[in-house]
Amino acid sequence: MTRAINMHGHWSRPVLAALLLWLPLLAWAQPRAWLDRDRIAMGDTVTLNVESDQGAPDFTPLRTDFDLSGQTSSRQVEWSNGSMQQRNLYGVALTPRRSGALVVPGLQVGSVRTAPLTLQVDAAAVAGPDSNAMAFIETVVDDDTPYVQQSVGVVVRLYFASQLASGELVLDTPAGASLQRVGDDRTDVRQVNGRRYNVVERRFLLIPERSGALRLSGARFSGRSAGGFFDDFFGGGDGRMNATGADRTLQVQAQPAQAPQPWLPLQSLQLRYTSAPTSARTGEAANVVVEAVAEGATRAQFTDLPVPDAGNAAQVFAEPAQYEETFNGSTPRLKITRRYSIVPRQPGSLVVPGPRLPWWDVRNGKAQEAKLPDLTLAVAAGTGAATASPAALPPIDTAAALPGSDGQDARIAATDPRASGLSERPWPWMAAAIGLALLWLLTLLWGWQRGRRPRVAAPAAGTPSVPTVVSGRAGLAELRRALDGEGFDQVEARLCAMAGVERIEQVIARLDDPAQRQVLLDLQQARWGGQGELAPLRTRLREVFRDGPHWSVATGAAETGLAPLYPTRRT
Repeated sequence: MTRAINMHGHWSRPVLAALLLWLPLLAWAQPRAWLDRDRIAMGDTVTLNVESDQGAPDFTPLRTDFDLSGQTSSRQVEWSNGSMQQRNLYGVALTPRRSGALVVPGLQVGSVRTAPLTLQVDAAAVAGPDSNAMAFIETVVDDDTPYVQQSVGVVVRLYFASQLASGELVLDTPAGASLQRVGDDRTDVRQVNGRRYNVVERRFLLIPERSGALRLSGARFSGRSAGGFFDDFFGGGDGRMNATGADRTLQVQAQPAQAPQPWLPLQSLQLRYTSAPTSARTGEAANVVVEAVAEGATRAQFTDLPVPDAGNAAQVFAEPAQYEETFNGSTPRLKITRRYSIVPRQPGSLVVPGPRLPWWDVRNGKAQEAKLPDLTLAVAAGTGAATASPAALPPIDTAAALPGSDGQDARIAATDPRASGLSERPWPWMAAAIGLALLWLLTLLWGWQRGRRPRVAAPAAGTPSVPTVVSGRAGLAELRRALDGEGFDQVEARLCAMAGVERIEQVIARLDDPAQRQVLLDLQQARWGGQGELAPLRTRLREVFRDGPHWSVATGAAETGLAPLYPTRRT
């Protein structure tokens, strides 16, 4: 019995010693996480450190309540209890997205997890222009009571009194709305309460998606200043600079039942003609340009300007609208320009209906309609039309064909050559017969001489012949019509027809004007190479082909088989 007890005591001491040696190693294998502070103000940054001898931690769970930045890692190697130990230290800067008691979740490190941590985030005091702070944020919303799907301009201005080395300005997207950054940041320098501030202005577009209260959280800024002697002397040596803007609550109104459709909520809408002709010609395009300026709208929200309906009196071709988006203060502004080509079909007076565009006035809360007056064009006959109409045939006298009518004598007089005296004067008929005989003899003589003349050799195979160029007012009018209202395929087809060739490359080779050749080359690159915009090219085409194509002079005369009119003088 005593022997068994001694043996038990003999084995327990080595086991106990081994356990004591392994306990530090087990403790070291467990990853450790800690914060450099457990209480911060909203807008400040806290550093989370993770120490482990395994792989890097997964920081993904932190993104729910924090913005991550400034990730670091380091490695240390040391000897402990006769063995080499390796430690990895990982760090990440956390910026809270909300105030209150936040839980830093446990992180997965290899096959184990760290323990969760608690961080108390106090609501930050919102600094304003009167606080004389190093940095503050100003937020301007152009409408506090917008309608659903109304474009609301939001302008965020960051004021900072020191030069920045780095920083980040964030405005979170509120629930129940879309938020989009618009344009580039603008910089400025302003004096506020006698202190000089640098200003960064950033613009956003907010579109509410449902009615009710919409909470827009204040913008947040976190950065570091470049520093300087006075900053270090007066306590700004850490370089950190934080600012938080005030929260805003918007009351979003539902779409009114009596609102026109499609739903277009705007602050204002103005229409005007920038080009309005008063006359036109049949078959030729008269250009009308309409401009619309909408306050409180974006390109994605605004519908295209309507195409006027001239009925059967004219064809109307509309070009794609041109858009220009800007800001008027804190309000988005959109300018739309659209060009229409009116091609009358018949002469006379042509009435082109003016555009009408219904919209909802968000300032006064009522339906409005922007409209322009109708255009009246005096349409004359086109240059390709006949200048004189054929003489009208005399009406048939049906009474003269009735039996027993007096018109029988008149019919006899009209058909009997003796009544007109032609049978008494046969000399005109004889002269005409003699003239025809002489012409016949001259034709025989010309054919006999042409048969005796040696034939001119036909052009060799492979030698290009000079195609016939189609010219004239009709061809130029059709080219202008294609440039004004038809597609680029029709424009190229019309130029090929005028040049008498099949491909546009042959047209380019035949042109003598460098500007005309270059615009056609640019058109080919824009259509098939994806280089450049098509809309400006139509304007260039109209300009360079205003008076028609300028063809190069042919290097050789076309072979017709006839002798030259003026032979070369021999010396």
